[in-house]
Amino acid sequence: MAHGDLTAPALQTSVWQYWVGTVSAFLLALLFLVAGVWKLSDPFATETRMVQALIPTQLALATALAAGIAEVWSGVMLLVPRWRKWGAWLSGFMLLAFMVYFAVFYQQLQGADCSCFPWLKRVVGPGFFISDAAMLLLALAAARWSSTSHGLKQASIVLAAIVVFAGAIYGVTAARHTGTKAPARITVDGKAFSTSEGRIFLFFFDPECMHCFAAAQQMSKYTWKDVKVVVVPTVHPQYSEGFLKDTGLKAGISPDINILRQTFAFKTDPPYGVALERGRQVGAYPFFDDKDPVAGLKKLGWLP
Repeated sequence: MAHGDLTAPALQTSVWQYWVGTVSAFLLALLFLVAGVWKLSDPFATETRMVQALIPTQLALATALAAGIAEVWSGVMLLVPRWRKWGAWLSGFMLLAFMVYFAVFYQQLQGADCSCFPWLKRVVGPGFFISDAAMLLLALAAARWSSTSHGLKQASIVLAAIVVFAGAIYGVTAARHTGTKAPARITVDGKAFSTSEGRIFLFFFDPECMHCFAAAQQMSKYTWKDVKVVVVPTVHPQYSEGFLKDTGLKAGISPDINILRQTFAFKTDPPYGVALERGRQVGAYPFFDDKDPVAGLKKLGWLP
């Protein structure tokens, strides 16, 4: 009886630790798998978010791919008991790195969007650090109460498969970017503006055109996904600011109608839209009604 009294509490504690570690690992795996797959599903949109987070432009795409691959791999390892400790340490390291990075650049990034999940919008602020600290606690619990990991060769094969998957998606996405190349730089709001970074929607309009006015009002309600809207007046550029104010459309203004009209063979009456991704045309929209350009932009992944 004395022996039973001494061992029962130890067994109960062991079971409690096991379940805390397991549940923590599964919750963290879900978060990291969703975040990683989301990043890899549209690497160029992720690249844009990296640039917005002050990652140097020349490193943004590589950082986006590396982050997505690492998140998916850590998520998979967290789900497999024999790799769980490795996955916990990898996810914990990434969370700590994220927190340190945003702490260093806090003044520049405060209030900026730092979403890592498709359904959860976060901004840089106290809440960001609190949520990441909570996830870090999950990683520590999973690492503390998991058995020693083994099977590095098999885990490496999984990593290789994820890299191949990411490369295939990148190749398919890059293949879409073979349309007309935009001028490398245009003027927007009086400053030089690069067309080779991220997503840009060019909206050609006549400030005195009621159809253009209705189209701009319609676009002002769009929930754009990492898209910079640039309006290009075809006539009367002096009315552009008033046009944006009256329609509620948030956009930059470019006066470069001649070179842009020539580049994209825009020969119809406005309104007319051109979707650019990484400096190349991926869509053209001569009609603005109840269906267009919403359907086309959703197909591109620019609207939810």
